[in-house]
Amino acid sequence: MGASLDFTLGVMFANGVSYGLLLFMLSSGLTLIFSMLGVLNFAHATFYMLGAYFAYTLSAVVGFWPALVGAPLLVGLGGGVFERHVLRHLRARGALAELLATFGLAYVLVEVVQLIWGRGPVDYRVPGLFEGVLVPFFGLALPAYRVFIMALALAIAAALALGLRATRAGLVMQAALSQPAMTQALGYDVPRLYTSVFACGAGLAALAGAAGGNVLVTEPGMAATVGSVIFVVVVAGGLGSLAGAFAASILIGVLQTWAVASDANLASLIGVPEWASPSHASAPFWQLTMTQLAPVVPYLLMVVVLLVRPRGLFGVREA
Repeated sequence: MGASLDFTLGVMFANGVSYGLLLFMLSSGLTLIFSMLGVLNFAHATFYMLGAYFAYTLSAVVGFWPALVGAPLLVGLGGGVFERHVLRHLRARGALAELLATFGLAYVLVEVVQLIWGRGPVDYRVPGLFEGVLVPFFGLALPAYRVFIMALALAIAAALALGLRATRAGLVMQAALSQPAMTQALGYDVPRLYTSVFACGAGLAALAGAAGGNVLVTEPGMAATVGSVIFVVVVAGGLGSLAGAFAASILIGVLQTWAVASDANLASLIGVPEWASPSHASAPFWQLTMTQLAPVVPYLLMVVVLLVRPRGLFGVREA
C-alpha cells in the first residue's frame, strides 16, 4: 500500500513538473519581452496557438522535427514584423497603446485561425517515434514525449540564463533596457534590438505550442485557456524575472496537478467539523472538492505570493 501510494505521488509530481516546465517554456517569452521592452504582450498566448497550428500543418508536409523548428521561426518572424511596423510607432504613446495593439492582434489572429483551420480541434499527434514509449525517470516510467518536453524546457531555461548573462548580445540587450540612449550612442541599433527581442519572445511561445500542442488540445480556444495562467506565472514569479517565472511555473504545475488528482475537499483541508459540513445540494462552499477548485489554484497562489512579496518571488518591479 505504501509503495503504491509513493508511486502514485511520484507520477503526480512528475506530471506536475512536466506541465510546469511547459508553462515556463510559454511564459519565458513573455517574461523576456517585458523585461527588455516593458511591453505586456496580450497576444503572447495567441503566438503559442499559432505555433501549434503551424507545426500541425508543417508536420503533415515535412515531418515533425522540421516543423518543430520551422513553426517558431515563422511566428517569430511575424512577431518581429508586428513590432517593427506597429509597436515601434506606438512606443511614444505609452504602455496603454502598446497593450491595446497586442490585445487587438490577439482577437484578429484567433479569427484568422478559425477561418483557415475551423472552429474544432485538429488532429495534431505526438510523433510516432515517441508513441507508446516509456523511459525511466528517477525510478518512474514516463512517456518519452513528456520527458522530451521537460528536457527541451530545461534547455531553453539554461540557454536564456547563459545568453542574457554571459554573451555580448545579452549584455547589450540589458544595457539597451536601462540606458537606451547611451547604448544607441555607442553604435548599437536599439530599435533593431527591440525587434529581435520581441521576435525571440514570440518564437519561444510558438515553440511551446509546437512542442505541447500535440499533448494538449490544438484548437482555437487554446490561447484563452492558457493566456491568463501565463500572466499569473509572470506576476507571481516577479515581473521581468526568468528565475521567478521558472519557480512560479513549477509551483503552479505541481499544485494544479495535485488538485486535479485529489479527492479531498475544503472541509477536510481546513478542519471543518463533520456536523458543520452537510452533504446535500445546498452544502456550503467548503464542500467543494480540490478537483473543482483546480482552475483557480494559480490565482490563489498569485494572491498568496503577492501578499507575502508584492514584487513577486524574484521580481524587481512592483507587480
